Amino acid sequence: MTPDEILTALLPDGHMVQPGPFGTIDGTARVAGVGDVIGIVGGTPLGVDGALLLAGHVLDAVRAGGTEPIVVLVDTASQAMARREELLGLNEFLAHLAKSLALAAMQGHRSVSVLYGTAAAGAIIAAALSSQTLVALPDAAPSVMDLPSISRVTKLPLDRLESLAQSSPIFAPGVAPLFATGAVSEAWEAGEEFAARLAALLARDAPAADVRDQLGLERHGRLFAGEIARKVAEAAVHG
Repeated sequence: MTPDEILTALLPDGHMVQPGPFGTIDGTARVAGVGDVIGIVGGTPLGVDGALLLAGHVLDAVRAGGTEPIVVLVDTASQAMARREELLGLNEFLAHLAKSLALAAMQGHRSVSVLYGTAAAGAIIAAALSSQTLVALPDAAPSVMDLPSISRVTKLPLDRLESLAQSSPIFAPGVAPLFATGAVSEAWEAGEEFAARLAALLARDAPAADVRDQLGLERHGRLFAGEIARKVAEAAVHG
């Protein structure tokens, strides 16, 4: 689906979302209960310029006051792989976008990322996983890191990783494994009324804390993350 088709499906009453530079979009919805709409689309890698621009839109919403939700459309190859980006400190710009979304959530703005295409590496972390809720549409193809890249980093044989991916979603790319780990909160099916699903999602209160470890436990995708996180938090408090 194209960005226009996604926007129409999510916001059938209309919107004022326009394309911007560096593969970004931004604007507002004419749908009650939805505020700002931003995104990185067209499979565009998320670089310094795009991350800075998206973070600026989020901070503008925070400065404007109110608590209208922020919807983020995501279709991005990965973070931009270029010497310029690395020299400028792309990791800091991606972190700035993530922290901007966290600030918006702290100020009462419900944040929902809608992944309808690809997303990988730093781009999925900054643009998708940094919102309070990540929704995957039927054509979504997420991966925090693909198996060949994991093989290069860990030095584990690719066939060994492929075998592990069959039994553990931690190693596997795609919507189903990320749903099992709790990273993807909801996976919507083709033929569903996306606008109704979005309205129902936004009608619910945002989680008081990050519950992805709990979802991962309930879905049998991350069996130990919650307990380990609890122990780390207790150690930080009690020393």
